[in-house]
Amino acid sequence: MDLETIIAERRAWLGWKNIAPLREAMSKLPEVGDVEVELGDWIRVRSETVTPGEREAIEEVARMMKPWRKGPFDLFGVHIDSEWRSFVKYNLLRPYLDLEEKRVADVGCNNGYYMFRMLEFSPASILGVDPSPLFFSQFELLNRYIRSDRLRYEMLGIEHMPGYADMFDTVLCLGVLYHRSDPIVALKSLKRSLKRGGELILDTFMIEGDEPICLVPESTYSKISNVHFVPTVAALENWCKKAGFERFEVLETVKTEPQEQRKTEWIDGESLQEFLDPENRELTVEGYPAPKRVYIRTYRK
Repeated sequence: MDLETIIAERRAWLGWKNIAPLREAMSKLPEVGDVEVELGDWIRVRSETVTPGEREAIEEVARMMKPWRKGPFDLFGVHIDSEWRSFVKYNLLRPYLDLEEKRVADVGCNNGYYMFRMLEFSPASILGVDPSPLFFSQFELLNRYIRSDRLRYEMLGIEHMPGYADMFDTVLCLGVLYHRSDPIVALKSLKRSLKRGGELILDTFMIEGDEPICLVPESTYSKISNVHFVPTVAALENWCKKAGFERFEVLETVKTEPQEQRKTEWIDGESLQEFLDPENRELTVEGYPAPKRVYIRTYRK
């Protein structure tokens, strides 16, 4: 099946019974002129023309779209305090980004927080890819007012990236690889979408150790059911080599802390504090090493 057919079929997901009411409510929101956008740690959209009633309507729709995993955002005074303070990750990666006039993809983009932040580099374009109609709808709510024509979002996954063969200068894939049951196949899909010499910036869970080995959780890891492999850095490097990448570079290794990921009123569920052993915060509730991430850069041959 060709990519455009898949995209069209997935657009039909916006008619699902749990999504359609969100879309209808969003379509009735006010159009706002004279907008000022600030793409900082909090992505803020301001306008002196928004009335209290309009602000209340925007907040109502935003709350219908919970959970908000990535952020935070401030829409005309509506403070969407997301589970993840995504600026922690973005600010860590920012010194390594060189995106001016480049074609960029963010695979697993969630609601587009990183896409909006990367506009500061004046890329030629950014494609966001994520199969969730909820996160797509969050993105559309945000871009309704941010109004960037450099951004495009499709409800696709890593497996569809070969459909964008040889297209991108930079691909970001943040917090996705451990959800894939075959990480080497996933890496090959990402590689196909890059131009020759293009860069992949990736982060994934990791475990300590010098040997190229992986933790394979029995059922869940940090209460996440679809974590298949947690590699050492050496194992991750070998995966990248097998997928056809070269010049593997470790950018950072960082333990996930509660100031980055925590429960807020915008998620209605558990977060990191509930995922860790209450008697030993160095372990998950399952007894595995607590979440730690490695950030790497590597290049298509």
